[in-house]
Amino acid sequence: MKKTVRYEVDLAPLPPLTEEQRAELRALAAQPESSIDYSDQPLLDEAFWRNAVRNPFYRPNKTSTTVRLDADVLAWLKSQGRGYQTRINAILREAMLRALQHKGRAHR
Repeated sequence: MKKTVRYEVDLAPLPPLTEEQRAELRALAAQPESSIDYSDQPLLDEAFWRNAVRNPFYRPNKTSTTVRLDADVLAWLKSQGRGYQTRINAILREAMLRALQHKGRAHR
């Protein structure tokens, strides 16, 4: 039997910031980015991202839906063997990530 434990965190009752905390936040916000010390963080260069892998424990929530596909597209997906729905998801995820990446570049 599989037991799932769920926790809910209610952030609403957090105590309000003190004036000292607010002053510290204002001072930090006023500092130029050039004053931030990143020496304890390695740069995430192209080599890092080329070798990056998705968290092996990441499992997105699945949602059941109905999709209308062209018959030849569905036949092509099914002709590649079992797992055509997984392939559909992978194709759509790749398109989504490409679009998000493109959108991120446009906003820079």
